[in-house]
Parts: sequence; C-alpha cells; structure tokens
Amino acid sequence: MNEMPRGHRPATCIRVLLAEDQGMMRGALALLLGMEADIEVVAQLGAGDGIVDAVLAHRPDVALLDIELPGMSGLDAAAELREQAPDCRVLILTTFGRPGYLRRAMEAGAAGFLVKDGPVEELAAAIRRVLTGETVVDPALAAAALSAGPSPLTAREREVLNASADGATVADIAARLRLSESTVRNYLSAAIGKTGTRNRAEAVREARQQGWL
Repeated sequence: MNEMPRGHRPATCIRVLLAEDQGMMRGALALLLGMEADIEVVAQLGAGDGIVDAVLAHRPDVALLDIELPGMSGLDAAAELREQAPDCRVLILTTFGRPGYLRRAMEAGAAGFLVKDGPVEELAAAIRRVLTGETVVDPALAAAALSAGPSPLTAREREVLNASADGATVADIAARLRLSESTVRNYLSAAIGKTGTRNRAEAVREARQQGWL
C-alpha cells in the first residue's frame, strides 16, 4: 500500500477547533495535529467564552477543549455545544485526570476524555475514533472514576461553593446568585459536611482535588 505523501491532504479533512489557554501548548498541539494528513486545525482559542461562537462560525467536526479556561470552562462549553452544535464531537484534553472531571465531561455530552501526557498519535487516533461514534476515555481514569463514585454535591451546592472560591462573603454570594444569605449558609454547610472538611476554603480545595468543581 502506498503511503500518502507528507503535506498532501485528502479532499475531506477532519476539521478541529482547539481551545487551550497556554499559548505554547496550544501552538504545539496545532502544529503536531496539522502534520497529520487528514486533520486540519481550523480555529484556535485561548479562552472558553468564545468557543460556542467559534464552533458555529467554523463548523469543526471535533472541538478539542481544555477544562480550565478563562471565561468559561471546557466542561460548561461542552454542555452548551451539545445544545447549539450537536454535530460537533467534543474531546476533553486536560492536565487534570480527575475522576470527577470525567464524570462531569460525560454528563456534558463529551465524546472523549484524555490527559495531556499521552503521545500526539494517540490524540490523533482519538479524534478519528470519536467521529465514528466511539467514546474514547483514558482507561486508567475510567477505572478510577468507577471506583470513586459520583460527586456528593448537588448542582446548587457546587454553584455556591464555586462562588465562594475567591473569598467572597456570604452577602456577596447571595447577591451574585440571587439567594438569601441563610440559603447560602445552608448550601455551604452542606458542602462542607459532604466533603468532610472544616470550612469552606478546605471544602473548595477538596472539591477541586476530586474534580467536583
């Protein structure tokens, strides 16, 4: 079988959008993926809040998203893409291989979840596989997620805990989320209890470590 000449691209390439906040990493990924004969990086972003608009404008086949992005997380963007661009397959690529992140990614409709320490050939293969309808997940992380179980936090507890992460007061959180101060205190107390911690700062730290935030 004859190999396809390097630099030659088939008539139909897999169109990929790449969202990664670290410029060097983003450039390296774009360069390496661009060397694959059947993959074309059609858009690159350094923040999450432009992902949906960029997908609607460029119509990629696959959106390759980091989780921790300024403006909007890759997980939140994945959930929006499921509603606004259901034909675009989402592949989460992150440094943080946490079971809680994997569960949230699958709930958001992601087709795959890989950590960044794998070879680019594995990433390229995952991009091709998700287009065939497969779900691609790092095997070790999948096993860890099954053993860890689901997040104990409700969506509202997670929202309130996340809003407290920057040191905001109860009054600030209540105003931001349009809740009463007593309700905010109740949610924070519940989150602290469920994470087995002593205060909200420890609860935030533990929830992030588990991938629940």
